Amino acid sequence: MPLFLDLHDLPDGVTAAHVAEMHKADLDIEHEYGCRGLTYWCDEIRKTAFCLIEAPSKEALIELHENAHGAVPTRIIEVNDTIVESFLGRIEDPEKSKDDSLNIVNDPAFRTLMILKIKNKSLRTKDITTLQAAIRGYTTAIKTLITKYNGGLVRHESNSFLVSFASVSDGIHCATKILQSHNTIVTPDLEFKIGMSAGIPVTDKDEIFEDTIKTSDYLSDISKGNFSITTAVNDLYESENQNKPIQSDSIIVVKTKDEEFLVSLMNITEKIWSHSATTVNDFEENLGYSKSKLYRTMMDLVGKSPNTYLRYYRLDRALALLRKQDTNISEIAYSTGFNSPAYFSKCFFKKYGIQPSSLIF
Repeated sequence: MPLFLDLHDLPDGVTAAHVAEMHKADLDIEHEYGCRGLTYWCDEIRKTAFCLIEAPSKEALIELHENAHGAVPTRIIEVNDTIVESFLGRIEDPEKSKDDSLNIVNDPAFRTLMILKIKNKSLRTKDITTLQAAIRGYTTAIKTLITKYNGGLVRHESNSFLVSFASVSDGIHCATKILQSHNTIVTPDLEFKIGMSAGIPVTDKDEIFEDTIKTSDYLSDISKGNFSITTAVNDLYESENQNKPIQSDSIIVVKTKDEEFLVSLMNITEKIWSHSATTVNDFEENLGYSKSKLYRTMMDLVGKSPNTYLRYYRLDRALALLRKQDTNISEIAYSTGFNSPAYFSKCFFKKYGIQPSSLIF
């Protein structure tokens, strides 16, 4: 049976106890609608609640809520139980308090999400096994630190990690320790890039935490520096730590307007990067920026000129395709927006220090 996570916007005055009563009302009649309520999350501060319910359809879930207590969800998405547990830590009600008739769960579903990427600054033609051993060591250390700081490893693919934290302080401290674990003397050709943002699991998108994941991903991909966080994450950290600011010069706090620019830039890039006719003019037109303003903004936030940014983005995608080893260099060159294989090889060598034909995996 499908599993759904729904969002309820709570009116003023509604508490966790009220939401617990509504959850109990759902459980009392759920069998009439073929549903099974698993658990819920309540955030009195942000005035949101989320229900996790197995149901034959969204319509059955809505009908259950309407007849149990009348609170119809604002939004419903279909989810996977493993993913929900990875993000939110549970998929059923916590053990009921022995001296309470209601199982009051004042547990917000708001989470801080970190995306960490181990990226190649350059590539090797020798000592590959040494590099691979170093990456395995980093991976073990990263997973150990995630556990130590109460994080949930949602996804680990290749050299990319998606991690969920209930506490933003845990997330900041974990990320800081991870960066410290990277010994640049051993692997100067690698860099760690971390993006961190925070949000709720259900928005107007179809996937759980879709907006928050995308923001963290974009920050880890293109933001200048090795560790970038949103203003919301910075504010949450100070709130958790009695207004004490983050004590780290290595963390870049991205202002809200700058975050919006980076998201817009990446949204546009993902649509047009592979077309060989794409130029910087396309970014200027889509973003509504003059040539000089775009250049200044890109250098300030990304650390690269628009031309360099587009070229490096294409080269990163080309490297990912080369690692799959299922197509030739010429095809990859054309598919990633380069006008000729020769020019692609020249750009590749300039960025990574070797020819694409010399890659060893």
